[in-house]
Amino acid sequence: MRILVLGGAGYIGSHTALELIRAGHEVVIADNLVTGYKRAVPESAVFYEGDLSDFAFLDNIFKLKEIDAVIHFAAFSLVGESVTNPLKYYSNNLCGTKILLDAMVKNGIGKIVFSSTAAVYGEPESIPIPESSRTCPTNPYGETKLAMEKMFHWTAKAHGMRYVSLRYFNACGADASGTIGEAHDPESHLIPLILQVPNGRREAISIYGTDYDTPDGTCIRDYIHVTDLAQAHILAAEYLMNGGESDIFNLGNGVGYSVREVIDTARKVTGHPIPAIEAPRRAGDPARLVASSEKARTILGWKPVHDSLEEIISSAWNWHKNHPNGFGD
Repeated sequence: MRILVLGGAGYIGSHTALELIRAGHEVVIADNLVTGYKRAVPESAVFYEGDLSDFAFLDNIFKLKEIDAVIHFAAFSLVGESVTNPLKYYSNNLCGTKILLDAMVKNGIGKIVFSSTAAVYGEPESIPIPESSRTCPTNPYGETKLAMEKMFHWTAKAHGMRYVSLRYFNACGADASGTIGEAHDPESHLIPLILQVPNGRREAISIYGTDYDTPDGTCIRDYIHVTDLAQAHILAAEYLMNGGESDIFNLGNGVGYSVREVIDTARKVTGHPIPAIEAPRRAGDPARLVASSEKARTILGWKPVHDSLEEIISSAWNWHKNHPNGFGD
């Protein structure tokens, strides 16, 4: 397959591009490098720098390359920022995706895999969360992702396009080679924030809320290794290429770990005491978010293989200890 990876210089996009290449596929990457890094782009990928909202840019790629399918990661994804600057998220995530679909329809590109999020569910009705759960986002980021899913649905009906939407939980870890990993500015994800302590970049890690209805009082999340996420995107693209119908899948390990458990595991992996400071709850943090991924396992044949918390944190530490400044080293 020749796959266009939008946002392929970002964290999950670059890992997916690398896994696609390892699987023998041709990869074309488009990224505006606002949050992505040129150094994260695999050497054998064809790279175009440009923006999702630039119709001529996308149209040109589709004319130059015979693209079999698109994998779409090109979205802003900071929950807090989406609350303070919602129009930035609607402009990029929603309006940009509309332009992408315009270009796909014009050029007869009929298959797309979409990077969605568990944020579409909001406060969960039950744990683990199935795809049939109510969708009621609690922030503009989740709202834009849900609106993008609906845009794919109606565009598919009108133009014969087929899509797969992958709703995933807490992406984490790094490629086993240690050559690429997670590098956000500002950083907002728990595991890289914890690892900034043994890296000497912060004194302690904050635990926001210790009075949740969980065994140790801290929030529980489903952590999924980025390489396992990448494999799911490849399986989804192959599913569409083989005639699969449009569908939505959760991606998670189905196991929840508390904030305290993640910190304790990081202490074990790094050999550092990692002091923790208890702080008040943050608004909008559900006590538990754990995925049911049975549908992806059954239909796509997906099975996480890097599913132990220790392996996830070890792979992340292998990246962060050698790249304390991310791709700025």
